[in-house]
Amino acid sequence: MEQLFAKYLPKLQRTRTDFVRDAIHEIDWARNRLIGIKGARGVGKTTLLLQYLKEAKLDLTKSLYVSLDDLYFSNHRLYDLGVDFVRKGGQLLMLDEVHRYPNWSQEIKNLYDDFAELRIVFTGSSIIHLERSRGDLSRRAVMYTLPGLSFREFLQIQKVANFTPISLEDLLKSHTTIAVELTENFKPFVYWSKYLEYGYYPYFLENEDIYSQKLSETIRLSLELDLPAAYGTSYATVDKLKQLLVVLAESVPFKPNISKLGEMLQATRSSVVDYLHYLEELGILSLLHRDSFGITRLQKPEKVYLSHPNLQYALTETRPDKGTLRESFLLSQTQPKHRVEYTEQGDFRLDRRYTIEVGGANKTQRQIANVADAYIAADDIEIGFGNKIPLWIFGLLY
Repeated sequence: MEQLFAKYLPKLQRTRTDFVRDAIHEIDWARNRLIGIKGARGVGKTTLLLQYLKEAKLDLTKSLYVSLDDLYFSNHRLYDLGVDFVRKGGQLLMLDEVHRYPNWSQEIKNLYDDFAELRIVFTGSSIIHLERSRGDLSRRAVMYTLPGLSFREFLQIQKVANFTPISLEDLLKSHTTIAVELTENFKPFVYWSKYLEYGYYPYFLENEDIYSQKLSETIRLSLELDLPAAYGTSYATVDKLKQLLVVLAESVPFKPNISKLGEMLQATRSSVVDYLHYLEELGILSLLHRDSFGITRLQKPEKVYLSHPNLQYALTETRPDKGTLRESFLLSQTQPKHRVEYTEQGDFRLDRRYTIEVGGANKTQRQIANVADAYIAADDIEIGFGNKIPLWIFGLLY
């Protein structure tokens, strides 16, 4: 265990807290003995754990951070580490990358059940499912999902502007006043195109120029490491997923023809639907359904999108379509906090009530005429009026 402390403490020293995501305050660290945080590879789960440890100023001998892909676990059991840690007075065990350890759920369950004084926080890929794990943690763990950076957080991390999230209701009702006040202090379009190209993952701070390359590598690792760890998928399946992703990246948004995709991939209908869901769970695709209540994994989606705009730059060789970028942006900014569904009139339906049509500054009301609670999210305008709302301001919802 000493060698794990020797790795943990320098990491803690190097961790910066000049920018801390709001998620750190939304998690009820104190009252829950078992907390899980999942999210796509690269969203900042590790940083969140270390920042909490640093800001909480806990007794360093009573807390420990470990990553379960550490070589230590090639010949040591997680459960044995936990037992040793508790015997030496340990109280908080932070477990990163749990999906990389084969028996993680069973051993975490055993630690939780055997040591009432131990608090455990674990992170894992967005694709992990507690209810399907060997040790069913679904009744024990409180789960949180960490999305990528919003446009608001992108501005904040660069110290351009610092303001709290806006609720959807306030945005729809008071967007003109909000936009007037905010644009007195910064010009959103100076940063808008940068966010669309490289602002979703915090690692853009390391090097903007190679961000798309790193994002492509992140996707490859998700497919080759995270997916097999969660589902036991074969190399052949991973290859088909890569083929499918190449096709989708050039076509989104589109209504999927499952039969044609199956012919192309030489796969069954059910396999193609599974592939789409795999890519969604990895944070690569967003699948929209007409009615998200009661949907099953067997149902094909009505429409398929890449889950955020940066993927358009990383996965396509041509210049991304502006309309596609707009829709992908709106989707990525609303899905973390709101139910988003497919609708025939307009582009999206939020929370089963609001219809949103996405377009440019000259977008008309034609598609949403006579639709109640309908709005236009318009690009290329700083300030809107009535039911025409600047698209950029939807980036302030979280």
